[in-house]
Amino acid sequence: MTTFPDLAPALPELILLATAIFLLMVGVFRRTDDDGPATSLALVGMTLALIAVVFAPSEVGTTFDGLFVSDAYTRFMKGLVLLGALITLIMARSYRVRERMNQFEYPGLITFATLGMLMMVSANDLMALYVGIELHSLPLYVIAAFKRDTRRSTEAGLKYFILGALSSGMLLYGCSLVYGFAGSTSFDTLAMTLGHGDASIGVVVGLVFVAAGLAFKISAVPFHMWTPDVYEGAPTAITAFFAAAPKVAAIALFMRVLVDPFGGMVGEWRQIVVFIAIASMLLGAFAAIYQTNIKRLMAYSSIGNIGYALVGLAAGTEQGAQSVIVYMAIYLVMTIGTFGCIMAMRAKGQMLENISDLAGLGRTQPMVAAALGILMFSMAGIPPLAGFFGKLYVFLAAIEAGLYALAVIGVLTSVVGAFYYLRIVKLMYFDEAAEPFDRPIESEVSMVIAGTSLVILLFFVYPGPLLTGAAQAAAALFP
Repeated sequence: MTTFPDLAPALPELILLATAIFLLMVGVFRRTDDDGPATSLALVGMTLALIAVVFAPSEVGTTFDGLFVSDAYTRFMKGLVLLGALITLIMARSYRVRERMNQFEYPGLITFATLGMLMMVSANDLMALYVGIELHSLPLYVIAAFKRDTRRSTEAGLKYFILGALSSGMLLYGCSLVYGFAGSTSFDTLAMTLGHGDASIGVVVGLVFVAAGLAFKISAVPFHMWTPDVYEGAPTAITAFFAAAPKVAAIALFMRVLVDPFGGMVGEWRQIVVFIAIASMLLGAFAAIYQTNIKRLMAYSSIGNIGYALVGLAAGTEQGAQSVIVYMAIYLVMTIGTFGCIMAMRAKGQMLENISDLAGLGRTQPMVAAALGILMFSMAGIPPLAGFFGKLYVFLAAIEAGLYALAVIGVLTSVVGAFYYLRIVKLMYFDEAAEPFDRPIESEVSMVIAGTSLVILLFFVYPGPLLTGAAQAAAALFP
């Protein structure tokens, strides 16, 4: 007799699923096509899911015949994903009304994408992994092209879809190879089978394809080609969402896959991670120098930041996992704050995207300039801001693992990358003022800018909660 699965470990996902279905019904039965209460309902659903994550039982729980797992690691990463989705959805409210993008489908698609991200984080099987990735990816393809009357947005959605389909094919091929040669798709079974490091060549090839498919999701080199075009072409509020929550979920899944089922094959996958980390750091540092569009600049910046996070993962240790978690939490705050400042770049009712439009911002809008300056210094790794500590932790983890060359390359590329961050500060405070931005800035965006810049500025005062939470999450990956 089949027993009904224990649904308690999946309570946050069930809340989001119910919210998404309810949003669809509300949209269908409303006589108008506008947003109405849909965004508010989505925010309520995400808040309830976040509460369910925070107050979830501390012990490890599995459900759906072991396909789904809940532990300290999943709870921490889900909290980051939900925070990123919540804040970017709040920031987008006024923007969507102004840009005539306030259709009811938007919050529903964001909710479905967030549900897929939570499933990715809790995946404990290659099948669950793929279902979570597709549930998260399909809404994102639509959202990228949400502004249908503009060529840039449509092109961004099309490029994202085509390259995403390619990566999904690579991922599925890799999963089939792993299943064929290892005899299972379960992470727990694979961990026991491959735990002694005696994997066959077929499993190794399958691992390479799985890693390639997941590298696309985190936009690591050489699978980054979609990122600059999608970041530039998608509406700014949507780009902010792309740069925040999906990156955290993808890194969380990438780390779970390599450390859990393939934990006994560190020697094999470390080579892959080291290569894509170095390539991502180099491209992110040098390609961004020549950018004139700030959204493309942030795209290459995100590629570089993923490279730094992978430095910690390459260590293959509990300390390395902790450093990645800390880095991604800080990255999330920095990215959301920076895109809040980008959303404030508006003159005569039109959105501005050129870096040169920031000239003289320190005189025309000193508070926005101060916040953006703090965020740029943090991304450059200037102490005592949070970004410095994020890079410090991943480099220390690499050094502890004996990866000295990787740590040195990371430091050098960080120095190069500091150039284009400091160039923005120079433009804001030392160049002749460009056309002043429209005032006032929406209250939601102002609050996000102020909150994120304060968190980054004062992180060194009380880093304990983040470090403790990251340590507990990393310990769950290395029981």
